Amino acid sequence: MKFKIKNFRLKDFFFDLMQKDHVGSPDWVLLSVFGFLMIFGLMALSSAGAAVGFKSFHDTYWYVKHQILLGLLPGLVLFFFLANYNYKKFKKLAFPLLIISLILLLSVFIPGIGAKWGTSHSWINLFGYSVQPSEIVKLTFLFYLAGWLSTKDKKNLHDLHYGFLPFIFILMVIVILLVMEPDTGTMLIIVVMSLSVYYAAGGKLTHLAWLSAFGLTGLMLIVKISPYRAARLTTFMHPELDPQGIGYHINQAALAIGSGRWFGLGFGHSRQKFSYLPEPIGDSVFAVICEEMGFIFSAGIVALFGYLAWRGFKVARECPDSFGQLLAVGIVTWLIFQAFLNIGAIVGILPLTGVPLPFISYGGTALMTCLAGVGVLVNISKQTGGNPRWSKYD
Repeated sequence: MKFKIKNFRLKDFFFDLMQKDHVGSPDWVLLSVFGFLMIFGLMALSSAGAAVGFKSFHDTYWYVKHQILLGLLPGLVLFFFLANYNYKKFKKLAFPLLIISLILLLSVFIPGIGAKWGTSHSWINLFGYSVQPSEIVKLTFLFYLAGWLSTKDKKNLHDLHYGFLPFIFILMVIVILLVMEPDTGTMLIIVVMSLSVYYAAGGKLTHLAWLSAFGLTGLMLIVKISPYRAARLTTFMHPELDPQGIGYHINQAALAIGSGRWFGLGFGHSRQKFSYLPEPIGDSVFAVICEEMGFIFSAGIVALFGYLAWRGFKVARECPDSFGQLLAVGIVTWLIFQAFLNIGAIVGILPLTGVPLPFISYGGTALMTCLAGVGVLVNISKQTGGNPRWSKYD
């Protein structure tokens, strides 16, 4: 797993950034769908966060203001940069980005910097603001993984000692650090994202089958030794056992979804967001959407994420370079699987994991990182036509 790191010259950075794009244009349909989700997310957050914002800060728009300030604005800066800068340059920085990923995950355990919320040490405090490093690691680790795997041919990947075991080793380091926080939801997202990139690079299905079996065994062990995780799983299977405890979240989400029926109660008219539904601005925001907008609109949001998966994988398939292909596969898998985890938990087909709904749930670091990932994906979509912009850098 050695990387030859070339010099990263500042003048090349600005030269690449200022290049005009005469031959490629972004996938405007893909970009429009992401834009709709982002705008709708702010609208949904303004409604879902009104009651809790007024209760906590005497400002019904407190959460949406902070989402714009700490998530949308820095996210748009990263989006425009990554949508126009030569993404292939990051292949040279793959190993430094891996080190950054490890430092970010370790920083949550540093006294005075790391911050605890409930049972999780997933945040750090920087200049009075909370940042969730594991969200950033989704992208930085993906850059490393795509860069490393793009240098391997299928023969090397199929080799147990030169392909599969090194991949397992570095993935396990990331997984162990996330388990220590603990952040099971992000761990699952990074594992699934990594497996999809490994498979897209040419990994063997038998290796993935072994790893999946090992991963499921490890996940069950983690659940068994963690009382609150075991309680979540038990309540997921039998929510009626603890209706006022852990099962309260699932039951209130079901009430919100059922109250919406076909066409909803109307935007801003949710009743469950008034101190009944836990985390209405976070992992429960989809329940508020269902209650206010109804089944038909909510099903449309689910269908939109499905369409993004199809469109994103189409970009990956048509990308002319392997590094871009693997980046696109990883970004699409990350966003769609995270949406699946969030919505699946709220509708009761998956246990609660606490992961936010991409572009919609409150969380500055999460929105910022999602927009950065979309910037990379839009950049890659520019390379799918005739004469790719970055082909001269191969």
